[in-house]
Amino acid sequence: MSTSSHEKHVDDNLHIAQEVTRRDQTTLAAELSEVAVIAEGEDRTTIFVWLLVCVSSISGLLFGYDTGVISGALVTIGSDLGPSQLSNIQSELITSATTLGALLGGLVAGMLSDYSGRKPVLGIADVVFIGGAIAQAVCHTVPAMIGGRFLIGIAVGLAACIAPLYIQELSPTRLRGRMVTLNVVAITGGQVIAYGIGAAFEHSHGGWRWMVGLGCVPAGLQFMLLFLLPESPRIMIRTGNQEAAKRIMQKIYAYATPEQIELKVMVLTAAVQEAIDITNSTTLAQRLYSIFFVPVNRRALIIGCGLQAFQQLCGFNTLMYYSASLFKSIGFNNPTAVGLIVAGTNFVFTLVALKYIDIVGRRRIMVWTSPGMIFGLTLAAISFHFLTIRTNSQLVDGTKYPNSWSALVLLSMIIFVASYATGLGNVPWQQGELFGLEVRGIGTSLATATNWGANLIIGSTYLSLMNKITPSGAFGFYAGLCLIGWLFCLFCYPETAGLSLEEVSAIFRHGFGVRESQRMRRKKQELKLRQKTDQV
Repeated sequence: MSTSSHEKHVDDNLHIAQEVTRRDQTTLAAELSEVAVIAEGEDRTTIFVWLLVCVSSISGLLFGYDTGVISGALVTIGSDLGPSQLSNIQSELITSATTLGALLGGLVAGMLSDYSGRKPVLGIADVVFIGGAIAQAVCHTVPAMIGGRFLIGIAVGLAACIAPLYIQELSPTRLRGRMVTLNVVAITGGQVIAYGIGAAFEHSHGGWRWMVGLGCVPAGLQFMLLFLLPESPRIMIRTGNQEAAKRIMQKIYAYATPEQIELKVMVLTAAVQEAIDITNSTTLAQRLYSIFFVPVNRRALIIGCGLQAFQQLCGFNTLMYYSASLFKSIGFNNPTAVGLIVAGTNFVFTLVALKYIDIVGRRRIMVWTSPGMIFGLTLAAISFHFLTIRTNSQLVDGTKYPNSWSALVLLSMIIFVASYATGLGNVPWQQGELFGLEVRGIGTSLATATNWGANLIIGSTYLSLMNKITPSGAFGFYAGLCLIGWLFCLFCYPETAGLSLEEVSAIFRHGFGVRESQRMRRKKQELKLRQKTDQV
C-alpha cells in the first residue's frame, strides 16, 4: 500500500474515532474497537507485558499453593493441634474456613478495586497472605488453625478476583485469553509445588508447619515487585490521567505506530467515558440493581456466575483438598505423592489450554472437554462401586482393596483432571471480559463469590456426602452436575476469543449472544482479510 493511501487509511480511522462525541456512545464504542483491532495489527507481546503478567500471576501461585497445601497438611498434623486425630468435622472446618474467607474476599474485591485501582488490592492480598501463613505456622489449636485458614481465604478471594481482571486490562486483545491462562498455569503450578513440598515433609515431625508457612515467601516477593507495575490504563483514564494511560498503551503495543496508539487510546477513552458517565450519575446501589435488572448486564452475570458455579460443583477442588486422604483410604502407601500425579496432570493440561485458548476459542474448549469430565467421573463412580463391594460400599481405612480397582480410580481421576484443566479450570477466569467497565468490578466480584460459595458447599459436604451416599454415589452425583454444566455451555455461552472487552459487552444486547458472537467474529475476520488485501 502506498504512503499516501496508508496516511488516508489512518486519517479515516482517526476521523471515525473523533466522531465519538457526536454519536451514541454504546454503538460507536463497539464499531471503533473493531477498527482499532485492525489498526494495531499486533499479536506479539513485549518484555513489559511478560513482566506484568508474571508478577501478577504470583497471585495465582499463592492461590494454588494455599489451596493445595492443606491436602498434605491434613494427613500429617496428627495430634499437633490438640486432638489425637482430626475428626471429619474438624477437617471440613479447616478446609471450609479458607473457602468462606475467599467468598467474602471475592465479594468485595472487584468493587474495592473500582475505587482504589487494581494494583492496591493485589498488595492488600499479599499482606493478608503473609499474616495468614504465619498464623497457621505458629498455631497450636484447631480454632487458631481455622482462623489462619480464614485469613488465607480472604487473600485468595481478593487475588483470585483481581489478578485475572488486572491481566485482562493490560493485555493485547488477541492474546488476552492466553495471558489470563498464565495465571491459571501459576495456580496449578502452585498446587504442584504444594504437593511436592507436602511429600517432602510428609514424614517430618511438625513438617506441616513448614508447608503452610512457606506461603509467605512468594507473597512478600510479589508485594515488592508490585512497585514496578503500572495501574490499569482503564483505571488511569477513569481518574483523568490520560497521558499516563497512553504511555502504558505504548508499552503494551510497542510495535504499533503512534497513529495506531492514538486510535487505541481514543477507543478506550470512548468506552471508559461511557462508564464514567454511568458511574457519576448512579449510586453503587443503582449499579447493583442494574447488573441484575438491565438485560445486557444480567446475561453477562448469568454466564459469569454459571461458569464459576460449574467449575466448583463438578467436584474438582475436593481432589485438591482431600486427594491425599482419599488415596490413603483406597490403599496407596504414599498418598501425597500419588496426589502429586493428579496435580501434575492439572498443570500439564493447563499448559495445553495456554496454547489453544485463543486459537480454538473459549466456547469450543468448554463444549469439547466437558464430556471428558463426565466420562472420568462416571468411570470413578463405577470403580468405587466395585472397589468397595466387600466393605458395604464404604471406604474403610486399613482395608486391603484390589490394586486393579484402585489403579482404575486413579486413572479416572487423571482423565477427569486432564479434561477439567484444559477447559473448565481456565475459561471461567476470563469472567472480566463479559462485563462492561461500569459494572466490571461488581460483576467479577459476584462471579468470584459464586465460585467460592459453590466451593464452600462442595468442600464442607464432601466427606459427609461420601459417608451418606457412598463414594460411588458421590462421584456419580458430580457427573450429573457436570452434565448440567455442559448443557449450560451449549445453549448459553458465546465465543469471546478475539473480541475486545468493549465488543464482548455488545453481544448481549439481544440474548446470550451465541450466534451474535460468531457473526461479529466473522465480520472482524473479513475486515482483517480486506486490510491485508489493501496492503498488498
